[in-house]
Amino acid sequence: MTPLILASTSASRHALLRAAGMAFEAVAPGIDEHGPKATLLDAGASPRDIALALATLKAQSVSRRRAGLVLGADQTLDLDGALFDKPVDLADARKTLVSLRGKTHALHSAAVVAQGGAVLWSTVATARLTMWPFDDAFLNAYLEDQGAAVLSSVGAYLLEGRGIQLFSLIEGDYFGILGLPLLPLLAFLRVVDQ
Repeated sequence: MTPLILASTSASRHALLRAAGMAFEAVAPGIDEHGPKATLLDAGASPRDIALALATLKAQSVSRRRAGLVLGADQTLDLDGALFDKPVDLADARKTLVSLRGKTHALHSAAVVAQGGAVLWSTVATARLTMWPFDDAFLNAYLEDQGAAVLSSVGAYLLEGRGIQLFSLIEGDYFGILGLPLLPLLAFLRVVDQ
């Protein structure tokens, strides 16, 4: 089997690959996303395109330094075309959740496999998630219970835990919501290893 290198330090992506029985090595991509993201936003790129561009950047960057198949991934949250970043603190997480409650947002999860700097495969899974219009008491209890853990998620929710209680409807790939469109990735890797 061709060695797989994950260009990510995301605990969620590590857990998804481990649970699927995938052997991989994790390598920090070592890139600052802020500059490329700002350039893409200035050029009018959509949140979906930004997720794909950043996943590509990570995969290509690591694949130029390491032999094997390199998997880069990125995820963006899109509320009516507005791009959200991971909250920096709990006050910022509260603002994010207040913005999202009672509305439907899109979560774009991109995965790119590169080798030697060349992209071999890519995909973007888009899920649509609708939060119910919870009140401030529910929000306060949620943030108090979850604490700093919500800072690891662009939407300030961890769907695989208590964060599921924020939602009334979810449409899309569960694994993509967690940060990696796993089923399309596994299908690609099966073809590569034949």
